[in-house]
Amino acid sequence: MEVWITAGAAFAVLFLLMALGMPIAFAMLITGIGGMALTLGPGPALGMLGQLPYSSTMSYDLSVVPMFVLMGVLVSHAGMSFDLYRLFHGLLGHRRGGLAMATILASAGFSAVCGSSIATAATMGRITIPEMRRFHYAPTLAAGSVAAGGTLGILIPPSVILVLYGIQTSTDIGKLFLAGIVPGALAVLLYLGAIAVTVRLDPAAGPAADRGPRRVLGDAAAAVGPILALFVLIMGGLYMGIFTPTEGAGIGAGGALIFGLARRRIGWGTLDAALRETVRVTASLFLILIGALAFSNFMNQAGLPGALQGLVSHLGLPPWGVILVITLIYAILGMFMESLSMILLTIPIFFPVVSALGFDPIWFGIFAVMVTELSLITPPVGMNLFIIRSVAPDISIGTVYRGILPFVLADILRLLILVAVPAIALWLPGAAR
Repeated sequence: MEVWITAGAAFAVLFLLMALGMPIAFAMLITGIGGMALTLGPGPALGMLGQLPYSSTMSYDLSVVPMFVLMGVLVSHAGMSFDLYRLFHGLLGHRRGGLAMATILASAGFSAVCGSSIATAATMGRITIPEMRRFHYAPTLAAGSVAAGGTLGILIPPSVILVLYGIQTSTDIGKLFLAGIVPGALAVLLYLGAIAVTVRLDPAAGPAADRGPRRVLGDAAAAVGPILALFVLIMGGLYMGIFTPTEGAGIGAGGALIFGLARRRIGWGTLDAALRETVRVTASLFLILIGALAFSNFMNQAGLPGALQGLVSHLGLPPWGVILVITLIYAILGMFMESLSMILLTIPIFFPVVSALGFDPIWFGIFAVMVTELSLITPPVGMNLFIIRSVAPDISIGTVYRGILPFVLADILRLLILVAVPAIALWLPGAAR
């Protein structure tokens, strides 16, 4: 009983600090260090505080993070997001709902080199919402397609969240990347299906746009071709075992720099800004990691993972019942946290439980990311919904809620498919060398 009281008090303090406006990294750090000080004394707590920042960040595996962040920043500065949308606009824009479909496909392509859901939603929202408004798309469909497309950023590799999950659980990062490809493609197909159903029920929601000239389509394809080839090179190299994820990240960052220089979109000033942005993003990620490790160390010391395993055994829940409970917990946490914080906070607690139940760690990693994706667009406080509000402040939050519903249903269907057919996530990693 003492374990549950301690854990409940810790989470209450954590959410209170967040409600008071404290950044989640510091809220987790203060709660974890404070809990250790109260239970073990100030000496062990200060020792952990002094050692944790060094031990948690001085890892060779973590060097993949700034490289993939730099790759995404460079590609963004090179204007790939606009070119991707221009390409799919030319291919699909003349169809009903085509601009919304182009938004999903462009978001998927941008996610493949960006790895951030919030950045994908914000970047694509600035490009696509004005264009959909120009052709009189319903605000619900415009907002919903951008919010849903943004969620692809944390699943389609390279994904920073999958990197951190792999480090936390000692799971092969390259295989996690491969595992995210098929579920990511399935997400795109289901989102496209949601748009098709929406415009079939309400044709006025997504009227056909003008067909673009073939020359513009060819220019857009030529513009994005090299960077998409770079993505294929990275994934192919991981699949064939030619290089490690860290080496792939270095190749990706170097290739993105060459791509930007070749297009004359990156000069010394742009490169300086890209490097500074990379440092800021990486530092914020590492701060969240340090805070999450401090909190999870306290939870481990309190005995929460063991207590959870004991509770599962006592209640006699079947393995899939435990997965359902975890899904509900993520849905609730999604009202308060963004995706990275949720994964870093919960995986040390949930992973021992699901491992004891016999779930594959690669499958659970993809499942956890997919549930986190869903929480990003689930009312009332999905993070991507508020990104849309910041990009298009005249679209009411109620309109965004209505627009996201078909995509939420598509995500629920995808989760059910993953649970029913685990091979969707495990086939590629199993086939890799």
